[in-house]
Amino acid sequence: MLGITELTYTALISFLIVVILGPIFIPMLTKFKFGQTVRDDGPKTHLAKNGTPTMGGILMIVAILITGLTRSNVGSDMVIGLISIVGFGLVGFIDDFIIIKKRRSLGLKAWQKIVLQFALALYIAYYQYTKSPSATQLIIPFTDAVINLGIFYVPMMTFIIVGIVNAVNLTDGLDGLASGVTLIVATFFMLLASSVTVNTDIAVLAAATVGACLGFLGFNSYPAKIFMGDTGSMALGGAVVAFSILTNSILLIPLVGGIYFAEAVSVILQVGSFKLRGRRIFKMAPIHHHFEQCGWPETRVVFVFWITTVVLAWIGIIAIF
Repeated sequence: MLGITELTYTALISFLIVVILGPIFIPMLTKFKFGQTVRDDGPKTHLAKNGTPTMGGILMIVAILITGLTRSNVGSDMVIGLISIVGFGLVGFIDDFIIIKKRRSLGLKAWQKIVLQFALALYIAYYQYTKSPSATQLIIPFTDAVINLGIFYVPMMTFIIVGIVNAVNLTDGLDGLASGVTLIVATFFMLLASSVTVNTDIAVLAAATVGACLGFLGFNSYPAKIFMGDTGSMALGGAVVAFSILTNSILLIPLVGGIYFAEAVSVILQVGSFKLRGRRIFKMAPIHHHFEQCGWPETRVVFVFWITTVVLAWIGIIAIF
């Protein structure tokens, strides 16, 4: 079992990699005009962000990759975790690159993105199904009740994985929001993996993600000098997926990752309501934009969502201990 000192060193290394590479990487993105194209139907206040360097998620991926491979004996869970982070990050990178190359707000077509995501998700779900004897038995938080998915584990987890990745992606809409929320979620899973499930690979990976997110916040907090792009948000989605799947704690995601869940549900409700009733429930979706349209400053929305995640993580700790 890894102690808090070792995990702190791990997070610090990842943090320093991002902090050191940031001042080198950001001017390079600016030079090559890898700037963000803000969606036309988004909040008008965001139009000023057009041209801000994007694809900053590469910084986090590099930091997590280097730290993960050097801070522990690389086991199979570490390999699968890194495949999840880098794989989903690569899907996001392709999406970002098309957006920049064609100078539009949409990159990969929806079906192309879904096919790539489902392929990765199926691989991760099948790995855990064959590797962990208890993978199909999911403990319901706050109870001793167990749900046994049996042969339905792989197809159900495949859909859930894709849902989580896209929920994290939807959360990336304000400066520092996705990186801050994921920092807190990764801290929770670091504690879970180090002291409850005792999975060294995931504890190290989560600690590396904590450090990478913290380092990135130095550049991504309001006003952002760089955006993570889909490269970063999907990589972080892949990280959250790896933490939860490989520790058999997927049912904790709607709780600890409540902000992700709320963001995704707000979009589903908004689209469903408009198609069925011709009326919108929220002023704008995802829900962080709704609060902006209600007059909240961007920084207030981000801070409240961070605090909410801290509270949810505390409740998650109560659930597991």
